Amino acid sequence: MRCTTILPAGSWDAATAIDVFTADYEGRHRRRMMLDLDSGSRMLLDLEHTHHLKDGDGLKLETGGVVLVSALPEYLLRVTADTAHDLLRVSWHLGNRHLPAAISPDVILIRDDHVIADVIRGLGGKVEAVVGPFDPETGAMPGRSESGQAISGA
Repeated sequence: MRCTTILPAGSWDAATAIDVFTADYEGRHRRRMMLDLDSGSRMLLDLEHTHHLKDGDGLKLETGGVVLVSALPEYLLRVTADTAHDLLRVSWHLGNRHLPAAISPDVILIRDDHVIADVIRGLGGKVEAVVGPFDPETGAMPGRSESGQAISGA
């Protein structure tokens, strides 16, 4: 089985998936690799460029069928603040450290890190430990896509 096409989450019916590929954030950042599917089967992901596979994406097989991408739950920090200004300050400091982050208007999700949690609190932010899929922003470089993840209710 070989895949060269990614179907973005929401653009296809996930109920029709013939198998599932489950991985954490690093495991979903790929270009060319043999993937172990949940059923025990294997498939070749063969993309032109490195791509961050998002939870709900589909891996369209050349022979037909689609494999669902499932984000493995990870230990995360849900970052909020009392004011938009405080959350902006926290966001700037996270970006200055080049930390992957999923961003919405009132919540930032980052991977669990007790040192960074203390920094966030020192900047006026609030930190709550949560477990869930992690689909951070992919960057602003040309050819990269936005995460589009809605995280307000995380």
